[in-house]
Amino acid sequence: MKKLTAIMLTAAMIASLSACGTKAETKTLTGTGKGYGGDVTVTVTKEGDKITKVEAKGDKETPGVGSKAIEQLPAKFVEKNSADVDVVAGATVTSRALIYAVKNALDPTANPWPIVDNTKPGEVTASTIFHGLGFSNVARTGPGKDDTDTQVWSFNNVYADVLFDKDGKILYVYVDQLEVASPNYDGAGMPHLSGWPGQAGYNVDENHDEKVDGKTAATDDTFKAEVALWKTKRQRGDEYKVGISTWQDQMDSFQKMFVGMTVAEIEAWNKKFTSDRNGRPLKDGSTDAADKAKYDALTAAEKADLAEITATATISLTDAHGNIIEAIKNAYANKQQLKITEAASTGFGVSFMPRIGPGKDDTDTQVYSFNEVVVNTLFDKDGKIAYIHIDQLEVASPNYDGAGMPHFSGWPGQGGYNFDENHDEKIDGKTPDTEANFKAEVALWKSKRERGADYKVGISTWHEQMDAYEELFVGMTVDEVETWFKKFTSDRNGRPLKDGSTDAADKAKYDALTADEKADLAEVTASATMSLNDAHGNIIEAIKASFANKEALALTVK
Repeated sequence: MKKLTAIMLTAAMIASLSACGTKAETKTLTGTGKGYGGDVTVTVTKEGDKITKVEAKGDKETPGVGSKAIEQLPAKFVEKNSADVDVVAGATVTSRALIYAVKNALDPTANPWPIVDNTKPGEVTASTIFHGLGFSNVARTGPGKDDTDTQVWSFNNVYADVLFDKDGKILYVYVDQLEVASPNYDGAGMPHLSGWPGQAGYNVDENHDEKVDGKTAATDDTFKAEVALWKTKRQRGDEYKVGISTWQDQMDSFQKMFVGMTVAEIEAWNKKFTSDRNGRPLKDGSTDAADKAKYDALTAAEKADLAEITATATISLTDAHGNIIEAIKNAYANKQQLKITEAASTGFGVSFMPRIGPGKDDTDTQVYSFNEVVVNTLFDKDGKIAYIHIDQLEVASPNYDGAGMPHFSGWPGQGGYNFDENHDEKIDGKTPDTEANFKAEVALWKSKRERGADYKVGISTWHEQMDAYEELFVGMTVDEVETWFKKFTSDRNGRPLKDGSTDAADKAKYDALTADEKADLAEVTASATMSLNDAHGNIIEAIKASFANKEALALTVK
């Protein structure tokens, strides 16, 4: 009996030990992903191969939007025992961030944090390549009104930098945009303009709490300070979000889609797949009857393709925020064939400059203007300029007497501005203080290249002189361009030095040049004498910005 009892106890102990040996190991893992407002984190509990619990945190995600994903997805991860779950409708960005965070927790080698960009440099190869730079300018009533019922106004300037093949198909496209609003717009980070100095300023929501704090000062200093702070939507970066993600992320998605399409195909896509009401991509479940009918008419395959786009891009391509398609069309209209055979990178740069002037009108009222310089540069592997294209938009108060100058009378409600209608240097009255006049003025804005043969500066047209500078810069690095500028132009006005100057500093700087340097300078000044950096626009700064913003682009013309 004792022997039997001992055997039974031994068996029980073996069974107990066996059970302990097969118990699944519990692990607690952490992971991180990039959400809409910032980093999101997860804590994943695993017992053996099974996910038993997921806790998610994302304090900066939008309440009622991203927070839905934080609340709903942890249970789905557990239920499916996987990170591969469906996103929560309306919370795509936060959902994808949580999915990545779980993958990062489970396999940090394959899904590292910080995220490693393994994207290969873009490759552009064709027998013939054309480059085009296009502008589009749109006036906007809004967004909304302030708490005193005063209208918010804005204008949007879109820049499209595009490479096309001989059949007009897009090989590469880069879009950026400047939006400038009256300072009563409550959004932080929005570039502002209070109108022209002397127009009594404009309501300002200084701390972005949707309540007007007073009026901006109607001074030259305010004007200059506002323009100095202008930034494009890409320059505003991660802080500038529109709907599901940042503006730049959504524009990147559209740009990828445009590659391989012609302008006509982009227009056809926009007509078929976006709302006739607001230009935004159609979506399933719309409560608007026209949008619903348009969406329902799509095939299953078309709906699937559209869903791929709307997962990452939902902004409009053609509305009062800016006509992106028109800018791409204008890039195609302005295209010119590249004469280079290869490039290693491309860069896009802008520079904004306020100007007090040119001069005053016959009533002693000041003329004002602002300048936007836009530069696209292709660099070789050593950072030397292989190709460069420069354009500029100058907008002046309408009392400037020069024909063809783009005008801005200030925001509607500011009283209009003195107007020299027939360009005879005599004021004929004031421009209409209306929304219609505001929109008509912005619609007529043209860049200096678009103004063409009619826009002359000194010895020839602006675009001919800029062509000469572009030819000079090819083969230089950006540092060498800066060095040339410092050595061969006036410290007073940024124009190339010339023999016989009556300015003592300019004369001393010119006389210090060698005979060969003077001869080289004479070749330049035979075709270009305008400034590269003055109140008309800082071209050097825009070129430097194009280098700072450059991205890999293996371009080959074969």
